[in-house]
Parts: sequence; structure tokens; C-alpha cells
Amino acid sequence: MSDLIWLGIDPGLAILGWAILKETKSNHPLLIDYGIIETPKTLSTSQRLVEIEQDLVELFQEFRPHRIAIEMPYFSRKIKAAGGVMQALGVVNLVSYREGKIEPIFLHQSSWKCHLGNGRATKEEVAQMVGNLFGLESLPIDDSVDAIAIAYAGLCGLTNNIN
Repeated sequence: MSDLIWLGIDPGLAILGWAILKETKSNHPLLIDYGIIETPKTLSTSQRLVEIEQDLVELFQEFRPHRIAIEMPYFSRKIKAAGGVMQALGVVNLVSYREGKIEPIFLHQSSWKCHLGNGRATKEEVAQMVGNLFGLESLPIDDSVDAIAIAYAGLCGLTNNIN
């Protein structure tokens, strides 16, 4: 392995989870950092997308990722947030290419969760599995934990061949 830096993304307009992992020669990746980008509902969609773009550019400048794994959202017909999430996903794709010339790997939620051992895992179960993987005693139960798992699945070679 060549110490590649992976960025994992759990996309969203209101909350976007992100995580940075580094491949190592020991075959166990290092969790470098993780967090969320949160945009206020009081802003217009356009303003929220600009905020996501600016924060993602800062992440690229700080961590210089080589690879990106993103969850491809699935929506039932009842989800009103689908349009905003898809627009945020477009911003992530744009920034990934513009800042790093990276074509992201898109992963289905059930596949990256299966990679952890349970395709229907709750956020609490994902946090527990990620905590065990990286030796962390407590993690927030939010989209950043999903982003860690998404980056880990991508780093381990999972791909759904979604274009």
C-alpha cells in the first residue's frame, strides 16, 4: 500500500458526514479525522450548497485525499429531502473532480453496512462496529460515523460500479 488518503462522504443538504482514513503498510487504516458539515435550514438551498462547497474545498486543501467513497442515497417516494441531497451530491462530485481530479466510488448503503457485518445496521450499531475497528470508546451517533464506515468500505476495495 502507498499510504493513500481516503475521504468518505455520507451526503446530505442539512448534514453531510465526512471522514478521512489513511492506508498503512500494516493493512489496518488510520482514522485521521471525521466530522459533519451542517447547513442552517434558514438559508436558501443555493446558499447551503455554497457552504457545503466551501467546507469541502477546505477538507481537500487540508487532507489532500487520493480516493473518495460516497454513499449513493436511496429514496422512497415519501422522502421530501431527495432533491436537496442529490444537489449536495452533485457539489461533492464537482469538488472531488475540480480539487483532486478524483472520480468518486459510489456505494449503496446496504453494501457498505454489509461490509461491517450487517446490511441493516442502525446508526448505533454502525458506531459500535466502527468503534471496535478503530479502537474508539465513544463516537457520536451521527452521519460522520457512517462516513467513516463508507471510507473504510471503499479503502477495503468495495465497489458497486454505480455510474
